[in-house]
Amino acid sequence: MADSANPYQQYQQNAVKSAGRGELTLMLYNGAIKFIKLGMKLAGEKNIQGAHNAIVRAQEIITHLNETLNMDYELSAGLASLYEYINRRLVEGNLKKDQDILGEALGLVEDLRNAWAGSLKLSKPNMASGQ
Repeated sequence: MADSANPYQQYQQNAVKSAGRGELTLMLYNGAIKFIKLGMKLAGEKNIQGAHNAIVRAQEIITHLNETLNMDYELSAGLASLYEYINRRLVEGNLKKDQDILGEALGLVEDLRNAWAGSLKLSKPNMASGQ
């Protein structure tokens, strides 16, 4: 029954397929945030396996963001270091199920997402006018 997929899943798949690179990066940041928050919630509920799985998903997203950086830009080296730091904090937070450590990683990813979202908004008028 692959043709009768959940309409929400179809919408999500279409959104990913039609998104530009900037929007995809924003979706990845949002996904990492979602999984860190879920991991924190599940850790607080003592659902150790569920928390672990959610935090690992966040780590996978951060690793992907790091691996796909365009190192031709000076900014990318700094982002790579930040992604590596976030991943280390996620690993430590996952091992200890430490809300403070996970909260630190969450804050960093939220800051990156907010900066990225802001840069997308600034670039849209220029893209629409062909500049």
